[in-house]
Amino acid sequence: MAPEPRVVPRFAAEPPQEVAPYGRWADVLARELRGAIDVEFGEIAWFPDRTWHGRTYVPATARTADGDEVFGVVSYRAGEDRSGEPEGLRAVADVTDDTAEKNPDWTLDLCDEVIGGWRGENGEVATMTLVWGVPLVPGGTIATAELADLCVDQCPLTTDGRFTLLAPDAYRADELDVKLFNAAGEELARESLYDDDPE
Repeated sequence: MAPEPRVVPRFAAEPPQEVAPYGRWADVLARELRGAIDVEFGEIAWFPDRTWHGRTYVPATARTADGDEVFGVVSYRAGEDRSGEPEGLRAVADVTDDTAEKNPDWTLDLCDEVIGGWRGENGEVATMTLVWGVPLVPGGTIATAELADLCVDQCPLTTDGRFTLLAPDAYRADELDVKLFNAAGEELARESLYDDDPE
C-alpha cells in the first residue's frame, strides 16, 4: 500500500452511543443549554452524541418565538465506570437569524462548533469541529465529513433525520465539506461550512 499523502485524524470520535436524551437526563441537559445563553427558546431538538478525548458532546437546536435558531452543545465526562453520574457538565450556545427558511438553496442545514485542535505535520493545526444538522432533500441515509475529498468521519441519519460529525477542518488550506448519501452510495447533497459568497 502506498504511503498516505494526507495525514489527518480520521474517525477520531466514537460513533453515537446513546438514544436521544429523554426524561430526567434531557431535563439536566436542557437546563445547561438554557443557562448558556440569555435568550428564551422553545422545544429542544437533540442530535446524536459524539465522544472525543473523554468528553461526550450532545448538540442541539431550538427556535425562538421570533423564528431565530438557537444552536449549542452540552458536553460532559462519563463517570469513572461509564455508568455513573456524568461529571463536568458545560454548555455553549449561540443564536442566528440565518435559517433554512431564508435560504431555499441550502441542501443541508448545518451548525458547527470548534471543540479542539490537532497538530499535524510541519506545525499545521486542524480545528477539530463538531458539525450537526439535518438534510433538506429526501432520500439520505448517511452523512460524511470530507477534507479534500478524503472521508474523515461519517454518521448514519437517525429516524428523525439528524446527524452529528466530528472532523478536522481548516487544515493545510483544506476546508470541510459535509455530504449526504443514499443507501446506494449516491451523493444527494453537499455543503461547505463556509459561505461561498464573497460579500
